[in-house]
Amino acid sequence: MSDDLVPDDLWERVAPLLPPRPPRRHRYPGRLPADDRAALRGIVYVLRKNVSGRDVPAERTGCSGVTSWRRLRDWTEAGVWPRLHEVLLAELHKAGLLDMDDCAIDGSHIRALKGGAHTGPSPVDRARPGSKHHLIVDRHGTPLAVTLTGGNRHDVTQLTPLLDAIPRIRGVRGRPRRRPGRLFADRGYDYDKHRRILRAHGITPKIARRGVPHGSGLGKTRWVVERTFAWLHQFKRLRIRYEIRADLHLGLFQFACSIICLRAYEPHSETISYSV
Repeated sequence: MSDDLVPDDLWERVAPLLPPRPPRRHRYPGRLPADDRAALRGIVYVLRKNVSGRDVPAERTGCSGVTSWRRLRDWTEAGVWPRLHEVLLAELHKAGLLDMDDCAIDGSHIRALKGGAHTGPSPVDRARPGSKHHLIVDRHGTPLAVTLTGGNRHDVTQLTPLLDAIPRIRGVRGRPRRRPGRLFADRGYDYDKHRRILRAHGITPKIARRGVPHGSGLGKTRWVVERTFAWLHQFKRLRIRYEIRADLHLGLFQFACSIICLRAYEPHSETISYSV
């Protein structure tokens, strides 16, 4: 079985976080359940290729697409993806590869074809149903936290939720790191109220002013968040939202962030690539 979908470095970090499967019945036990690594292959295949469950090739992944989707549901409900992200952030912090002195924040619209929670009329897509990915990254573009909202929500509404969603990043001796030193943002976050909130949290706001000509120089640091969105949208499943359940789409979003963190930690490893 090919492991180009789930290489060893990824599986070694995911496996300890998976919930135990219920014991099999002694009488009439039925078929053996699919292997967890095979199910993860199916999830990665959907994330990369953006195919429906029935189109997942069982001969390549080792299980059916329906089984993979059920495991995605179960593992999302068990909180596997945010814990995986936290583990990888701690590894990056321990290796000195995380720089939270300067962070950047932004949002990105995607179309939501089937509706569901956290969707709304998108102001940039002729009021069609859409969602928004919200993201905060460190100086290198490493994703620190993500949220999902309706397409009609303003970016600034997720400023505080994103800061609160940053986990307590361990990895070095001392108090776990959680807050950025400085936060860079575009004109959409230009509100004095939110500058006061950032300063109250000990964060220096670096937000572009509305009505001021371009060329402030803030983009030299803020551009990394746009690059991270480009990385995320190379996972084809994240370009358009097909999941009615918001938690499942958010789980895939968080899983993709973990893969980006793993690539930053082991840039020369055989970690799965973004593209097809």
